[in-house]
Amino acid sequence: MTDVLKLSKVTSLAGTIEVPGDKSISHRAVMFGAMANGKTEIKNFLMGADCLSTVSCFRKMGVSIDIQEGLVTVEGKGLEGLKEPSEILDVGNSGTTTRLMMGILAGANFHSCIIGDESIARRPMSRVTKPLRMMGAKIDGREDGQYTPLAIRGTSLKGIHYESPVASAQVKSAVLLAGLQTNLEETTVTEPHKSRDHTERMLRAFGVEVNEDERSATVKGGQRLKATNIFVPGDISSAAFFLVAGAIVPNSEILLKNVGINPTRTGILDVLKMMGATIEIIPQQDQTFEPIADILIKTSTLKGTTISGDLIPKLIDEIPVIALLATQAEGETIIKDASELKVKETNRIDTVVGELSKIGATIKATDDGMVITGKTKLTGNAAVSSHGDHRIGMMLAIASCITDEPIELHDSNAIGVSYPSFFEHLSLLTK
Repeated sequence: MTDVLKLSKVTSLAGTIEVPGDKSISHRAVMFGAMANGKTEIKNFLMGADCLSTVSCFRKMGVSIDIQEGLVTVEGKGLEGLKEPSEILDVGNSGTTTRLMMGILAGANFHSCIIGDESIARRPMSRVTKPLRMMGAKIDGREDGQYTPLAIRGTSLKGIHYESPVASAQVKSAVLLAGLQTNLEETTVTEPHKSRDHTERMLRAFGVEVNEDERSATVKGGQRLKATNIFVPGDISSAAFFLVAGAIVPNSEILLKNVGINPTRTGILDVLKMMGATIEIIPQQDQTFEPIADILIKTSTLKGTTISGDLIPKLIDEIPVIALLATQAEGETIIKDASELKVKETNRIDTVVGELSKIGATIKATDDGMVITGKTKLTGNAAVSSHGDHRIGMMLAIASCITDEPIELHDSNAIGVSYPSFFEHLSLLTK
């Protein structure tokens, strides 16, 4: 893939694709397999840059991880089997690797250092550093642990009940993973809204008891993970780009196979239904601890809506492409309660508004979201950029399918972070 692509309007999109494995689940499968005793086999693992950063970090801690086509095998030796890395643990662009690994390393019996790329260096780590320090963790870093690089000296931890100010699966997961390393004590995380629950589901698959209620999750220290086999469903955050494409490109019909429909992640499906999309969800027999479905989307007549509150954690990564969707809906779409967008790979509020404005969208930023007025003809005829953010890059590529004039997409390589075969699939569907 070249770094600058010229992308043009298409007449229709039709066909069947299977999106890559879920990024969040792929990360966790490697981490939990490394923490477990025995051999874990992971099918449909996402071979994106972020997930390969997780593999690299755990290999540096002495874990044998074999990668074949579509299959990853992790030889776990338990938490005690992790070794002090002789090198710095480079997480690349992966916030998930950084934050979840902090929870694992906080209770390890060695010293480690974490570093990432320029984007990671700007992302807030104190939201994890703070609760881990409450558990007794010894973490140093730039601006008192607010930013990478981070140095962690593993130590004995104590259980806590943490009231998280944000609904963040990464914060929740880091604290729960640290909690497993306490001496038979309970650790609970309570959130303002329930965040995605892949960690809770997968820990159970690895034999760990996790108790949950509406907004809290609790684990007891001293539990051991037992190796298991994991099938990674298709990533609904990746599917979202083709769901939006199918809805807004004329004369289109796309079938997406084996997509994960975890109820903490299905906000994009809720929004499509709220906006009147022609969509069918066909549940499949579960191959794993996560629910899976085939999803059929057709060209749709859409109407504006308001997206806020409890729905936001279920679609936070999909907001860039939802903004594009809203440009093709009649009336006003308001997205609010989404200030978390400011601390993603880019400030996604400013980036989405800036890039979509370049190609003719009527969109304005607010303190915690954006307001989009449709239905708007997108002009194209502009140079746009992903700004190094994979989801911005894919959103702009889908936008090019309906712009009057071609667009020039800069920094397109960022898309490989989560969807290496994105342009191949787009080409496959183009008629």
